[in-house]
Amino acid sequence: MIKGQLIKKILIKGTITAKTGLHIGGSSVGMAIGGADATVVRNPLTNQPYIPGSSLKGKMRSLLEKVEGKFTEVNMSDVKNAAFVDNPDHFICKIFGTMPEKMKGNEQPTSRLIVRDCELTDKSAKKLFGSKDTDMPYTEVKTEVVIDRITSAAVPRQLERVPAGAVFNMRLILNIYDDDKENELVEKVYESLELVQNDYLGGKGTRGSGEVKIGITHLKYKDKDAYEKQKEWEEYLSVKIPLGLEPEKE
Repeated sequence: MIKGQLIKKILIKGTITAKTGLHIGGSSVGMAIGGADATVVRNPLTNQPYIPGSSLKGKMRSLLEKVEGKFTEVNMSDVKNAAFVDNPDHFICKIFGTMPEKMKGNEQPTSRLIVRDCELTDKSAKKLFGSKDTDMPYTEVKTEVVIDRITSAAVPRQLERVPAGAVFNMRLILNIYDDDKENELVEKVYESLELVQNDYLGGKGTRGSGEVKIGITHLKYKDKDAYEKQKEWEEYLSVKIPLGLEPEKE
């Protein structure tokens, strides 16, 4: 029996703008000859690249854990792995969740944050699709060279990236229960988003890829009364959007 009543849903809407080429890996199955060695994830119906919610949520969580000093090493079958926060009472678990087996004997809800997949905005999709300078539909191919330290032989490899300037829609929903410290949870979500834009998103980030600017454009909520009376989302004024998360100005 879960304790706590769901009292509110907070909607955080915004954009993610690629400041440098963005690579979030997809399947290479069926890759054409002459294509990139590492491809990006795409919507199979539209062929457009997107940012999976799992990639954004995982990055938000891992950076918060590092800031909190909660990253540790555990031995699993003699292999060292990074261990994440698994205490259901910790705010990171309250926001992002934990494994079901860690919840035994604990009756509070976890995983309050829902992160939707982030698709290209219509404007960016049209601009990229109509561009004559992209190497593949909607994307560029960046050639990198691996140098053999012994023989000095150069081995080229090709990386598919969404070009800098592409803009994605971002939608997060934070569930609030009656015993939650509401403002703290919202502020921690903000903090994790700021950490992402000061780090990188996707792969190859230490080599220039994945710098992003995150801007929040809407912060709204619905409570029980709004659902019962079929009201629209209302402006959420309890926590202000920090300056670091202002949207890009076109």
